[in-house]
Amino acid sequence: MKYFLTGATGFVGGHVARQLIEAGHQVLASVRSPEKASQLAALGVQLHKGDVTDKESMRAPMSGVDGVFHIAGWYKVGVRDKSEAYKINVEGTRNVLALMQELKIPKGVYTSTLAVNSDTAGKQVDENYRFNGQHLSVYDQTKAEAHLVAEEFIRQGLPLVIVQPGLIYGPGDTSSVRTTLIQFLKRQLPLMPEQTAFSWAHVDDIARGHIQAMEKGQPGQSYLLCGPAHTFIEAMQIASETSGVPLPGLRAKPGMLKTMSALMAVVEKVIPLPESYTGEGLRIVAGVTYLGDNSKAKRELDFDPRPLREAWVETVQHEMRLL
Repeated sequence: MKYFLTGATGFVGGHVARQLIEAGHQVLASVRSPEKASQLAALGVQLHKGDVTDKESMRAPMSGVDGVFHIAGWYKVGVRDKSEAYKINVEGTRNVLALMQELKIPKGVYTSTLAVNSDTAGKQVDENYRFNGQHLSVYDQTKAEAHLVAEEFIRQGLPLVIVQPGLIYGPGDTSSVRTTLIQFLKRQLPLMPEQTAFSWAHVDDIARGHIQAMEKGQPGQSYLLCGPAHTFIEAMQIASETSGVPLPGLRAKPGMLKTMSALMAVVEKVIPLPESYTGEGLRIVAGVTYLGDNSKAKRELDFDPRPLREAWVETVQHEMRLL
């Protein structure tokens, strides 16, 4: 098959591209800077200079493909400049899906996120859950708006499958998950948030879930590509057992972190802060839960994420080798 990808230079997109190539498919990717995507080229990915914010830059490489994976997204926490968030997450999604519609692409997979539901308040929600409150971050908010854009195109008849990953980890991660793990391994993690929990899945399993969604997913349907639910402290306990690094002694209750979040929201207007210490960075770990039920993805896609203890140990060992 011949597939077009956005976001191929990113964490998830790169793994999807590699797995597609290994399966014998032809892969074309829109990248901002082909000269900086040499690893993709080495895999055999056909690179085309383009950007999701420029609809016409994607028209030629998308024409005639069997399927489109729209994975590109803006994901940053606690940064001052959030101007790209709406442009990439919302308008970029509209551009890709409108082009799919015009070119009559047979099928597409759009990467949304479990975070459109924001804090699930301790519940493992499914695809029917709808969040109507205030989102905790600009990322959550703009991805929620983009999800609505995707649903509107589906109502118009676009053969699109939506996937919603939870927390993603693994070698090559550039998110705050890896930053936190490195801080822990260097004994620089000051505290651990109580009650905070996520659905944890290794990037290889998430990438495989994307391909399963293309091959087996029903157009018009959403699938939560979520791994098993664990608290942040449980994950760090596994990291401690693997590395021999003791857990930080200080545990932060949700109320404490919410108070700190409000304070840092004021401070960061004057002093640049690391993302983990910004108001937004603290708010998204203040006893919140991002939890999803992957039963539908398991049943219909054969999605089978590995246990945290198995895949997280591999990730911790990988980072230990790099230190």
